[in-house]
Amino acid sequence: MSNDVVLSAGVRSNLLQLQKTADLISQTQQRLATGKRVNSALDNPNNYFTAQGLNNRANDLSSLLDSMSNGINTIQAANNGITAITKMVQSAQSLTTQAMQTTDPTVRASLSTQFDALRTNIDQLAADSGFNGINLLNGQSLTITLNETGSSSTTVNGVTDTSAGALAINASVNNWAATSDITTASTQLSAALTTFRSQAQALSANLSTVQVRQDFTKAMISTLNTGADNLTLADSNEEGANLLALQTRQQLSTTALSLASQADQNVLRLFH
Repeated sequence: MSNDVVLSAGVRSNLLQLQKTADLISQTQQRLATGKRVNSALDNPNNYFTAQGLNNRANDLSSLLDSMSNGINTIQAANNGITAITKMVQSAQSLTTQAMQTTDPTVRASLSTQFDALRTNIDQLAADSGFNGINLLNGQSLTITLNETGSSSTTVNGVTDTSAGALAINASVNNWAATSDITTASTQLSAALTTFRSQAQALSANLSTVQVRQDFTKAMISTLNTGADNLTLADSNEEGANLLALQTRQQLSTTALSLASQADQNVLRLFH
């Protein structure tokens, strides 16, 4: 003999409605708690995996922003170095002008000593113009990746802005006793300033390129995140209204179940 409890059609129908309502309440509460209407592939496979792909790309692009930021700082550090070295070269030019205006060998010797000191400081400035281990003024180059696949990048070629390198500023000769030696130094300084202007223009172009890509990447990350959110986020106002409606339905179903149970009991009283 079976021990299963036999429910009437009315009780069973109301019980099923209560179970469905409880499931919907649980689902709505989860959406309100997480803020998402799609929390797993079971909720909506297409939206879930599409949003996951968009978020993954946004995360990949986000990791590039740090590299771009470091690249921008490296270029700016090199530009700072060029600006400072330019001032020193201009100071050195002032020394050659003063030396040309005198024939006193003692004064010229003193000015040549100051010139050589500036030349040493120029080399030290170039050596100190790096950022995060990369110095564009000391012969190192910089490659910045611009997209998540690595198929787009820009390379900033380094220079050697030392007195013995690209600047080609020789040490003073014979304490500048000869005017021709002073003239030679002045010519080298003028050429160095021309070199700096060219380098500054190149750095400015590279900096502009990276900054534009940085802004573009930030905008793309925002677009990707917004797209993913549109596919998965829940409307809290709508879900709140749904929860109230479901709770009301649950109360009505409970009442209906009670009435159905009372009807069964009334039938039972006929046998007493």
